[in-house]
Amino acid sequence: MNILMVIFGLVAILAVVGTVQGFKERNILSIAFNLAAVVIFGAFTVATIVYQGYPPKLH
Repeated sequence: MNILMVIFGLVAILAVVGTVQGFKERNILSIAFNLAAVVIFGAFTVATIVYQGYPPKLH
């Protein structure tokens, strides 16, 4: 689960970058999808850290 959390975190960070670029280009569809990705993948990352800890607990 540790690697999965890192991947979700990176996707959330890249979605934030994409959101900023969407605002620069005034692309509404890009902003909407990137904000949705930030919320979903950010929530998965935070939930994983809260419930399993960082570093993850071993049994």
